[in-house]
Amino acid sequence: MAFGSFDKGADAPMAEINTTPLVDVMLVLLVVFIITAPLLTNAVKLDLPQASAAQHQDKPQAIRLVINAEGKMFWNDAPVESGVLRSRFAEAAAANPEVELHLRADKSVRYELVAITLADAQSAGVSRIGFVTEAD
Repeated sequence: MAFGSFDKGADAPMAEINTTPLVDVMLVLLVVFIITAPLLTNAVKLDLPQASAAQHQDKPQAIRLVINAEGKMFWNDAPVESGVLRSRFAEAAAANPEVELHLRADKSVRYELVAITLADAQSAGVSRIGFVTEAD
């Protein structure tokens, strides 16, 4: 009997991969999936209770602070001086502790001005600060 040999001697290892067990396993899996697939499409019908509630409208107040290329600041689109900025932050934080600062600064603005603004906001009690950018 010369199973798996190519006449290179009786002691040569078998040179072919036996795929019969792999095919058997795949056929068994195919049958299992064919049987279970219809069971997955059935749904249990439930009569759920209906409830009506108002949509939650409490969104934290957001301060939009813009620093343009010349270093001028705009608080919610209104011009503001940097000297009164800390007091404005304190007023906003006292009115709503969850106030958010959305800072939009021109890329040519010195980082020192942005850092001072962030420090003023943090010292006044504004803890939620986000940077607004534009996607390329």
